[in-house]
Amino acid sequence: MKKEAEIFVYGAEQICASCVNLPSSKETYEWLEAAISRKYPGQPFKIHYIDIFNPPEDEAAKAFAERVVEEDLFYPVVTMDDEIIGEGNPRLKDVYKKLEEHGYHAE
Repeated sequence: MKKEAEIFVYGAEQICASCVNLPSSKETYEWLEAAISRKYPGQPFKIHYIDIFNPPEDEAAKAFAERVVEEDLFYPVVTMDDEIIGEGNPRLKDVYKKLEEHGYHAE
């Protein structure tokens, strides 16, 4: 494994208007955390939930949260290495592919 992966899930309590009938951003964050832990047991990673309407003081997180709002991206938006890997209804396959590029391997 190259380095511990760090995944960010940007979203809001209110479900995206274009994402009706999909899980909330927080539910997606929890689902991703559980799915990654099951697929890559014993391989550490960090996952962060960022509320786009109340971002932390971290400049990078704050700037991307503003981008999600300004560009009307479908949230939740999942990023890794400053790259969007999922938007609205992220696909596990895409997240797994990015993790495997980092040297993670399924067990």
